[in-house]
Amino acid sequence: MHDHPSSPKPPFKKTLVTSLMEAAALRTPSFKEDTYFISHLKTSERKALKQLKDKLMSTHAPPDSIWGIPLLANADQRADVILLKFLRARDFRVQDSLNMLLKCLAWRKDFGADGVLEEDLGFKELEGKVAYMHGFDREGHPVCYNAYGVFKDKEMYDKIFGDDEKLNKFLRWRVQILERGIKLLQFKAGGVNSMIQVTDLKDMPKRELRVASNHILSLFQDNYPEMVARKIFVNVPWYFSLLYSMFSPFLTQRTKTKFVISKEGNVAETLYKFIRAEDIPVQYGGLSRPSPSDVGSGPVKPSASEFTVKGGEKVNIQIEGIEGGSTITWDIVVGGWELDYSAEFVPNAQGQGSYTIAVEKQRRIGANEEAIHNSFAAREAGKLVLSVDNTDSRKRKVAAYRYVVRKSTATT
Repeated sequence: MHDHPSSPKPPFKKTLVTSLMEAAALRTPSFKEDTYFISHLKTSERKALKQLKDKLMSTHAPPDSIWGIPLLANADQRADVILLKFLRARDFRVQDSLNMLLKCLAWRKDFGADGVLEEDLGFKELEGKVAYMHGFDREGHPVCYNAYGVFKDKEMYDKIFGDDEKLNKFLRWRVQILERGIKLLQFKAGGVNSMIQVTDLKDMPKRELRVASNHILSLFQDNYPEMVARKIFVNVPWYFSLLYSMFSPFLTQRTKTKFVISKEGNVAETLYKFIRAEDIPVQYGGLSRPSPSDVGSGPVKPSASEFTVKGGEKVNIQIEGIEGGSTITWDIVVGGWELDYSAEFVPNAQGQGSYTIAVEKQRRIGANEEAIHNSFAAREAGKLVLSVDNTDSRKRKVAAYRYVVRKSTATT
């Protein structure tokens, strides 16, 4: 059992500026994906879909398939989902959609996109750092993370983007990551038909990455229509408006409506709205680690409990019913920490000699610290109390924890 005993102070009055920032940070919290049920389409949209199929059929060499899905199979609803993506990208203008699709098919053939997943492109040092698929959002969309801060280092930048050949190899690797994500899509009405992209702008070199970024943007927009349900930008610096105006000409209005902008210091708060804490990487205020060292490495992966620490509040999480001889392992994180944390074990035996064990002494946790991972072997029955003390801050913070208790297998 666990509870959050607290007596929060009255909520602080939000300033107009804070309210505006929050509104700007989440312009589309209730963004709904387009329907792929044919019965839900407008008559004009159904007509456009039929016209696109007819035009595709009558092209000089009708295309066979894309992403392993036959485009002209009558009974395959996956083809309808793909064709609707191309139609939506061009506002249901049939001829424009056909041109886009044919160009995409030609690019895939020229680029060798169907075989890119099998290639070893040798970017081991970028795996899990620069671009990677990691978990799913709350609605089941696969999530792709992008972070270009490592290229602030000139040596790394030259190694990856030093000349056209290197740039093209990087683009190939970036397409490979995207194709991995597409393999996770269902292409069916009512299914998961797009992914989420999280782009970290921290330390991103503005000028140097302009060429690579523009290449990636135009490549994705031309050949992967409507594959991204939402683009979340995190660690957005003050100069982002300049960066945004640089990218803007490459983005359609439809694409811009899917943007979520989160300023520096608000990463966890933003991501928790869309992704469960156990699926968010530790570097972004979540509990998910690439190594097997975390709580979830056992046979059963416990789901995380999410909670909020209000400004001026201390929260005690009480994990009761721990038997003597068992070991409790836990992860805990508070987005943007900047508060005090401690852990203590309270044995059940009460009375004159009652005591507590300081498992982790109270200490200040810095803003950028990752989730705490720890374990404690209980010699006697009791409860573990995890405390997060936010009393000297006005800021509300998102938080999460999870734990697993393993009973001793030793025989007495």
